[in-house]
Amino acid sequence: MTTLEQEQPRTIAEGARPLPLTLAVPAAVLAGMALLLAFPPYGWWPLAPVGVALLAAAVHRRRLRAGAGLGFLTGVALFAPLLEWTNLHTGYLPWALLSLLQAAYLALLGAATAWVSPLADRHRAAWPLLTGVLWVGQEALRDRTPFGGFPWGRLAFSQDTSPLLKLAALGGAPLVTFAVAVAGGLLVTAAWRDWRRAPGQWRPVAGLTAALVALLAAGTAVPTGVRGAGDTVTVAIVQGNVPRLGLDFNAQRQAVLNNHVDATLELARRVAEGGQDRPDVVVWPENSSDIDPLRNPGAGERISQAADAIGAPILVGAVLVGPGQGEVRNAGLLWRPGTGPDLDQVYTKRHPVPFAEYVPLRSIARKVSSQVDRVRSDFVPGDRPGVLNTGPAVLGDVICFEVAYDGIVRDTVTGGAQLLVVQTNNATFDVAEARQQLAMVRLRAVEHGRAALMASTVGVSGFVTPDGRVDGATGFNTAAVVVRQMELGDGRTPATTAGVWPEVALTALAVAALAGAAVLRRRREVAPG
Repeated sequence: MTTLEQEQPRTIAEGARPLPLTLAVPAAVLAGMALLLAFPPYGWWPLAPVGVALLAAAVHRRRLRAGAGLGFLTGVALFAPLLEWTNLHTGYLPWALLSLLQAAYLALLGAATAWVSPLADRHRAAWPLLTGVLWVGQEALRDRTPFGGFPWGRLAFSQDTSPLLKLAALGGAPLVTFAVAVAGGLLVTAAWRDWRRAPGQWRPVAGLTAALVALLAAGTAVPTGVRGAGDTVTVAIVQGNVPRLGLDFNAQRQAVLNNHVDATLELARRVAEGGQDRPDVVVWPENSSDIDPLRNPGAGERISQAADAIGAPILVGAVLVGPGQGEVRNAGLLWRPGTGPDLDQVYTKRHPVPFAEYVPLRSIARKVSSQVDRVRSDFVPGDRPGVLNTGPAVLGDVICFEVAYDGIVRDTVTGGAQLLVVQTNNATFDVAEARQQLAMVRLRAVEHGRAALMASTVGVSGFVTPDGRVDGATGFNTAAVVVRQMELGDGRTPATTAGVWPEVALTALAVAALAGAAVLRRRREVAPG
């Protein structure tokens, strides 16, 4: 018999059995596919609880190794296609390694879910809660390890059009993930029964269905937004586009800068003719000036030309040389009309992407793939939150993948940010990645009660209201300029105030569940007979 086929009936009630492997394996694969379809660009958010339920059913009452194997199948079915955009310009090896690494965390989840099976059998009403806390615990680990973690593919990020999104205002992304997983737990609890015993089966199913409806209704009832400062500002997003998609956008640095300058000059012309309100702030995306404008006079002059013409400060996404030899910084740099760069208002990306913006263990990594040598200079992290005072508004700036990290976004709000800004460059990816990122911006807007925007070199760019609605979204691989009025916010949501503690509490409950299952298993092993 294979490892997956071997079960230990000593740890479960007499006569209780897991799903046959002929059902469990397809269920695990279907779980990953259902989870995938919940994310943008598909956006079928109700399938996220279905995927959670299928995985829970597949691993219930199995040995740890069997649960891990089935969880790994789910992880591969989810992450391989979800992260396909990582192989567009770097080859298959980085994509495969990243997908397998992320799948390994779902293998741990599968093992953990199998481990707590005795608790779920003994206290059937607790099964949804067990499912919820284990998912939060898995994501808490995956979001932080290794090299700072990779939070892409969190359940919460699949719910940008779901009623559950509003729960982010109470407990952030961890609470939304918990709610989605609890919904999946309710589904599996309702379905896990002997349907041949028809009499009375409808009563518990009806109760669990009512609980699921109540959960969704609770999401819609959560108020969003916070007390505003009573002011609005007019903000322009400039999406200059690049001559060619791909890694060689760096070889087109002058053309990319010119695109953003020229688009801003065209906006200034329309303002001068009365066809457009003058913006108070202009936001350029990440990598809009990969020529260091503080060291290159030509680049600086072009940005000054744009700022002076529009008569408003421009937040420029720039690559700055230094501070050390062979080091660079990925920065948001405020450029004011008339005076040029404001060196007191610079944000340096705090979480550079490992193996993309810097290479840890370079000598070892080179043995795996020579692609690491594309990263010639390591980006160094900043040490301060991206709180930038433009004058008309205080911006909370994060760069690219940083929007996926809870603490980095929250730090800007607690630091006084009135608007959330995400500067990103999607030229090396595709529209699926861009839409997945915009879904994260929507969650952050609700989480902190702040209007938000995402400015991309190639799209998708757009504005997001504090209740998560998108306005003025642009197309992909096109040039665009979008101008909107945005409301300033100055309060804090319960999620902003609570910070990491909801995740800590739910993760602690996951650890307690694992410990409780260990005690129950031990008692059964020593029971007479």
